Amino acid sequence: MDVVVIGSGVVGMTTAWRLAREGHRVTVLDRAATTAQGASHANGAQLSYSYVAPLASPSVWFDLPKLLLHPDSPMRFRPGFDLFQYRWLLKFLAACTRREAQATTEKLLRLAYLSREVLHQAGDIRGIDFAWTRAGKLVVYSSEKGLAGARLQVEYQSRLGSVQQVLDRDGCLQVEPSLQNIANRIVGGVYTADEEAADPYRLCIGIEGLLAGGSSGVRFAYGRRVKRLLRAGSRLLGVETEGGVVEGDAYILAAGVASRRLGLTADLDLPIYPIKGYSLSLPIANDDAAPRVSVTDTAHKVVYARLGKQLRVAGMADLVGESGEIDPDRLAQLTRQARETFPTAATWQQLTPWTGLRPATPKGLPILGESGIDNLLLNVGHGALGFTLAFGSAEVMAAQLAGRPLPVPAEDFSLKAA
Repeated sequence: MDVVVIGSGVVGMTTAWRLAREGHRVTVLDRAATTAQGASHANGAQLSYSYVAPLASPSVWFDLPKLLLHPDSPMRFRPGFDLFQYRWLLKFLAACTRREAQATTEKLLRLAYLSREVLHQAGDIRGIDFAWTRAGKLVVYSSEKGLAGARLQVEYQSRLGSVQQVLDRDGCLQVEPSLQNIANRIVGGVYTADEEAADPYRLCIGIEGLLAGGSSGVRFAYGRRVKRLLRAGSRLLGVETEGGVVEGDAYILAAGVASRRLGLTADLDLPIYPIKGYSLSLPIANDDAAPRVSVTDTAHKVVYARLGKQLRVAGMADLVGESGEIDPDRLAQLTRQARETFPTAATWQQLTPWTGLRPATPKGLPILGESGIDNLLLNVGHGALGFTLAFGSAEVMAAQLAGRPLPVPAEDFSLKAA
């Protein structure tokens, strides 16, 4: 089958890889000149299979005044004249209940565990040098209330297959001694020994290397901005790009935040809104002062991951539209928080800043599978979990095209469920 995949981020590239293994002929389209120039380029780099609880949670209601009004809030909202922004926000707030959050967590855990299984069984992928490590993850808390909530979440997820430990301050420092500089504000944490980290950009480059050359049946068409999806009745006839029309037997939309715009050209109303995040990449200057495990600081909602000889720092969740510009105040805030946490770990004068737009649905569930158009499948809306869920989502795409039973319930990730 000739399949056109729209998007060359980690979701699109893992999909192309999985379909090539099934024997399909695949064309990957992207407006950028090279792979993974969007949300996959320099994100938080964590493969957090057991940390998939959605942003839409009951805690949002308690934190809302701070989130909206405090200048250093890790989440920021800038109202605009986009009615879709308000429609998305209303659906997001409606999902901020314990019942919805737990239901979403359960669905996401199933998909995350599938993703881990696919990656672990893929010898060709594991042969790629993408700074993949299985050092574990430590989430630290600065309030007893936050730690108590985390303990309840650990107990809930243990019934779903997660193996995690709740630690006190000394336990956290034993797992990660480099946190000594903020020990005075750590009350405890949650440690998951089998969590992973890797560089999604290097993964995408590696997948391209595996598939390039013609023998795989995959071709990459970069610099081909998609203008619209050409729909006639219940089918797509092709994809109109700035370089002409690209046709296939089937199409998979995996274009991140651009998926909403493209969906509208085919009368699809995809509930995807961009949530802006920031990251820093820094050379590690002092090996002992840099974290060995992946770390999440819940007080600032900042994540840290070691990628070989680099430290990746990522954070912020800004609902400010589709601007790709770096806000110097947000960058300075992230740098300050990271430097306070690991002051001697990195060469701070050599930091590489980045910002990207996460394609989020109100509930935090990606949309996988049927679109309502016979030959178009959706692989969109992964939010901050695109890297974690990519391989599992690709497996769903492969099963859907082959007509096999899906590895996760179709209704869990349908357009209607989002």
